[in-house]
Amino acid sequence: MSPLTDHPLRYRMANELHARPFPALKAPAKAVYLALKPAENAAGRDRDAERAHLVALLDRYGAAHPQPGATHYSGQLGKYFLKWESHTEFVTFTLLGEGVSARPFDGKTFEVFPQDWLSEAPATRITSALIRIEVAEGDEGIPEKVQDWFVPESLAISRVLDDDLVIAGDFRIDSAGHMRFAVFARPATGKRRIGRVVQRLCEIETYKAMSMLGLQRARDLNPQMKRIDDRLNDLSEQMTGDLNKPAEVLQALLETSAELENMIAQSSFRFGATGAYETIVNQRIGVMREERFLGRQTFAEFMMRRFDPAMRTVASTQTRLKNMSDRAIRAGDLLRTKVDVERSAQNQTLLESMNTRADLQLRLQRTVEGLSVVAISYYAVNLVLYLTGPLEQAFAVSKTVMAAIATPVVVLLVWWLVQRIRKKHVPD
Repeated sequence: MSPLTDHPLRYRMANELHARPFPALKAPAKAVYLALKPAENAAGRDRDAERAHLVALLDRYGAAHPQPGATHYSGQLGKYFLKWESHTEFVTFTLLGEGVSARPFDGKTFEVFPQDWLSEAPATRITSALIRIEVAEGDEGIPEKVQDWFVPESLAISRVLDDDLVIAGDFRIDSAGHMRFAVFARPATGKRRIGRVVQRLCEIETYKAMSMLGLQRARDLNPQMKRIDDRLNDLSEQMTGDLNKPAEVLQALLETSAELENMIAQSSFRFGATGAYETIVNQRIGVMREERFLGRQTFAEFMMRRFDPAMRTVASTQTRLKNMSDRAIRAGDLLRTKVDVERSAQNQTLLESMNTRADLQLRLQRTVEGLSVVAISYYAVNLVLYLTGPLEQAFAVSKTVMAAIATPVVVLLVWWLVQRIRKKHVPD
């Protein structure tokens, strides 16, 4: 029996599920995170250039290179463990190291990424973060630390994964240009559980930042949408009265529809991505199973108050764009219908006018036919009188009597011939 033939992608697709394992961290530890995204056309960026940028970092530490065309990589980088991932629009670098700095969230920690290497990046920073992981047997000392490290009004803190860890952050950029997150792990918490929470925090921050790009896009569209909305209102008002130039109004509606469709096409990717990123943010927060810490707001509550309204604005803008496009299309259809009805009325009037002219022409034709019969009969009678001239002498009949006899016969004959010709050549 011959062996089964595997699909060419079978192993590749199966291994993809295991290609990006969670990092393992033992507290105390630190994480340095960086996400890069080109300012324009991020989805169509040069992937080879970003892999070359990764290789340049690896070469500084003598680390092994990723496979050609790789979209993820992990390995030791000096004292740190590097996790690199290439996504649809951005690329991320996560460096994990043992121990914590004497000064919490010291900006020098980020210097693990060489300055000259950062300056050669083929993209711009979308976010970066410093994450501090400490051991905490209980809640003692945590409130004081987070009060000192974060902005109180923005602080989000919660117990996660059945109180195995406490996470905190304020989603504000510090003076060094980084986000700050703190993780307090119970002594018995496993390394992989700590690693999962650190990765979730990085993902929440990254996808939150990517989602907010949709809000800026929505704000940029608002002036154009206001202008187009006013134009649609004006055109709709013109349609309610008698249109002097319906073709010009219809052309204006078509141009407005084309502009709206162009706006939808240019913003559809960003709005679609924003919706996907929003879902990921909420899903990443949900899987951590948050519980309230000393009455403070959780990450989910922070997002509900600060993040969700922004996402609703994006969704509202997307819906408004679609509704405006549908409205312009409906207005164009209504105007075309109105123009068609007016043209039908004009055509009906024209047909009635043509029928009237046809009736007049028919009457005129019949009058001409009658006159033609008289004229032809006159000449035909004279011709008959010439032909019957010899009979006048033979039968002693006067010319007047012959004319009286011939005239009715000739008139009837001419009338019959005219009617026959008319029936043969003129349709009913």
